[in-house]
Amino acid sequence: QVQLVESGGGLVQAGGSLRLSCAASGRTFSTLSSAWFRQARGKDREFVAGISWSGGSTYYADSVKGRFTISRDNAKNTVNLQMNSLTLEDTAVYYCAASHIPYARLITAWEYWGQGTQVTVSS
Repeated sequence: QVQLVESGGGLVQAGGSLRLSCAASGRTFSTLSSAWFRQARGKDREFVAGISWSGGSTYYADSVKGRFTISRDNAKNTVNLQMNSLTLEDTAVYYCAASHIPYARLITAWEYWGQGTQVTVSS
C-alpha cells in the first residue's frame, strides 16, 4: 500500500512560482510511475505532469509544458512539481498520484492518490 501526502500549495501572484511536494510511504513507491493532476472548481480533474519510476522520463500536458517541471527523489520517497510563470488558469487543487502503469494520462490508470493541495494564483 502506498500513501501520498501533498504540501507546498498556497497563494501566489500571477507570474510567480511555487513548488509542490508529495511525500510517499510504502516500500514500493520507487517502482511506481508518479504524476500530478489538478482540478479547478467546476471542472474535471486533469493530467498535469508525469514521471517514470526511475525519473528518467517525464511528460507534460501542453498547457504547462515549458513552465512546470516534475522530478522525484526515490531515496527520499518524494515527487516534486516546480511551477513557474503561473497564470490564473493554474488555480486548482493539485493531486499527487502513483501507478504501476507507465506513461499514463487517464485518471483511471492511477491507483494511489493524495488528498490534494490548493494552489491559488491571484492577479
